[in-house]
Order: sequence, then C-alpha cells, then structure tokens
Amino acid sequence: MEKVKAFLKRKDIEISLKRYGIDALGAMAQGLFCSLLIGTIINTIGTQFQIGFLTQTVATVSGVDYTVGSLATAMSGPAMAVAIGYALHCPPLVLFSLITVGFAANALGGAGGPLAVLFIAILASEIGKAVSKETKIDILVTPLVTIGVGIALSAWWAPALGSAAMNVGNLIMWATNLQPFLMGILVSVVVGIALTLPISSAAICAALGLTGLAGGAAVAGCCAQMVGFAVMSFPENGWGGLISQGIGTSMLQMGNIVKNPRIWIAPILTSAITGPIATCVFHMEMNGTAVSSGMGTCGFVGPIGVYTGWMSDIAEGSKAAVTASDWVGLALICLILPAILCPLINLVVRKLGWVKDGDMKLD
Repeated sequence: MEKVKAFLKRKDIEISLKRYGIDALGAMAQGLFCSLLIGTIINTIGTQFQIGFLTQTVATVSGVDYTVGSLATAMSGPAMAVAIGYALHCPPLVLFSLITVGFAANALGGAGGPLAVLFIAILASEIGKAVSKETKIDILVTPLVTIGVGIALSAWWAPALGSAAMNVGNLIMWATNLQPFLMGILVSVVVGIALTLPISSAAICAALGLTGLAGGAAVAGCCAQMVGFAVMSFPENGWGGLISQGIGTSMLQMGNIVKNPRIWIAPILTSAITGPIATCVFHMEMNGTAVSSGMGTCGFVGPIGVYTGWMSDIAEGSKAAVTASDWVGLALICLILPAILCPLINLVVRKLGWVKDGDMKLD
C-alpha cells in the first residue's frame, strides 16, 4: 500500500473531491466557455449585426459548412478534455492526447456529452499520467494508452452517461414546467449556490442540458448571487468589487462565507424570490446553450444566452418577436431585482446583528 501511495504521489495522481469535483469541473467550464459559448456568441453577433465574415462559410468538412463560430462550437469536446487535463496537471503527451479523447466522448455522449467528457477525460488523464515516462518509448506508449483508454471508455460509457445526464435534465425541466413556482425556487437557489461555491454551475447546467424554464430559473439564481453580492458589498469593496463580482464571479466571497455563512442569507433569499418570478411571471426561458444557464452575469453570458434563445425561437417560428415584456423581464430578473432585493434583505440581517461591517470585504 505504501508503494502505491508513493507511486500516486510521484505521478501527481490525487484521488479527491477537490481535484475532480472542483478543479476538473471548473476547468471543464472554462473549456466550454472557450469553445461552445464563444462560438455561440460569435454566431449571434454575426447574425444580428450582419457581419459577413462571421456568417459566411469558412470551411466545409464532410459536407458540413462551418462559420467561424461553429468551428469554435465544434471543438467543445476537445476543449473540455484538454482543460480537464490541464487542471489535473497532465504531462504534454497526455494533455495533447486528450484532444482525441474529448472529441470521442462528446460525440458519443450526444446531448449529454459534457458529463461523459468529465468522467472519461479524468480517467484517461490519470491512467495516461500513470504510464507517462515509465518506458523508453514514451512517445508511443503514453499517447496509445491515453487515447486507447479514452476511446474504449467513450464507446462503453459515453452513450449511457450522456443519456443519464439528459434524463436527469429532462426530469428537472419537466418538473419545472409542471410546478414552475416550487421548481423555480429550487432550481434558482441550488444553481445559484453552486455558482458561488468553488464548483462550476456552468458545467453542471451544460452536463444536464438545462434549458427552457428551468434554464431561466438557473439564470435568475446565478444573477441573484453575482449582482446581489456585488451591490450589497459595494460600501466595502467599491467599484472594483462591483465589477469583479457583478460580471466576474461571486465565488470571490467564498472565503468570507466560510468566516460568516450568514452573509449568504440575502443572496440565497433573493434567488428564491427571483426564480419563481422568472418562471411564473415572465416565463423566462433559456433556449440558448445550456452552459449559459449557469453563468449568470459573468461576462453577461446568462442574459446573452436568453437573447440568443429568443433569436433561435424566432428563426424556428416558435416565437413571433421579442416583446417589451421580454426585455423588462430580463432586466428585472438579471439586474434590477437582485440589485434592490439583496441589499434590502441584508439590511434586515445586519439589524439582527448577524452581519457587520467588513464581513464582505475582499482582499
């Protein structure tokens, strides 16, 4: 056993929730952002502003035409896998081999491909690391083992993992359509909490394919956390804190939450309010990419995702036009209500003596 522990330590193979559930999952979200999400944004900008070089075909592969944005979107599997490998400290030959692994896992996983990529890329990475530099023909052995394990697991596991993820996501979306008030609260609060925790709400939403009303509730929860923390901590953190939390991440408050968990009361209650308003009053749906559901106001990706969903619905004929009510709902849910409700709720919490000056000060 001691030899095994020594070997794992030498290979930097750490079997832990932090390494896989936080580091790898968070990196996967970055990979998604740099491929699927950016590609979707590029396509939307090109279409809405009629920019020729962004809408014209730049490559045709096996009869499929690709624009600049769709080329980025098509690389989501490899991008996720390489990002995961980077987070797991893979040596170069393992890291580069994960390009093939990610493509296979995402393709065979179908709509639930991101979850398949997460599990398979982690295993392929660790096995690749285990054999790396253990032979004199490392340049052959390491890629063969990493790619071989990755493709074998993709063929074996990816369809089932992808199907399971989509079934869970479909169940959540079905339940939200059936009970928009209760599920609006639940989805908004849970995804919002995941956004602030050192895990990836974006990766979770992508893996589950969370769109529709449930996606709208998720957007509401994420915006409540980000805008809420940014505005209510403004007296302590100023404009820098407003921007870094409001369009960056509320995860910056995690250290302060550990010191005083009660500072989290206001954002969580705000998400519990805005979630059902999104689902029941404005019927706000996320019909863009699922990863956008878990991004909130980070780079304004959440609102942009809702907007791209509107455009897709109009193109498909399921929506006539973007209405004034749509814009009002988007502004209220993503910006105005969190900016008003969260500080007001926090004022009550402060009067109870649970939160005091300096509790939300960022280093």
